[in-house]
Amino acid sequence: MRIAIASDHAAITMKAELAAWLREQGHDVTDLGPDDTASVDYPDYGYKLAEAIANGSAEKGVALCGSGIGISIAVNRNPACRAALVSDNLSARLSREHNDANVIAIGARLVGIETAKDCINAFLSTEFAGENNNSDRHQRRVDKLSNPSC
Repeated sequence: MRIAIASDHAAITMKAELAAWLREQGHDVTDLGPDDTASVDYPDYGYKLAEAIANGSAEKGVALCGSGIGISIAVNRNPACRAALVSDNLSARLSREHNDANVIAIGARLVGIETAKDCINAFLSTEFAGENNNSDRHQRRVDKLSNPSC
């Protein structure tokens, strides 16, 4: 899978560990930065990640900052993105199953590396229920996320 990953300075260590781990899992990972711990603005990297999802260069995204909140807000400014802030396996799984999230956001100051890996595993391995379900309720709701007039 093509995965883009981005962070701010607070999550640089977690980003490097997760990018290496995802590559070991066989994924094609694009690291959108930053490259060092110098202070940066998380919206800049959230917007880069959102653009990678919107233009199709990445199928899924991993967004990281200190809390995960700021970068997820930035990613969600792009209507092509559905970023879900998660902190456990269940929220990661439900973000895909019910909301068809295409970006997972994690707070590096709040979640340990093993929990982050568990969240990403659940996120990447869970299918959207709207694709394989007789009910269109999930798809109808996801459609409204990008187009409120649906």
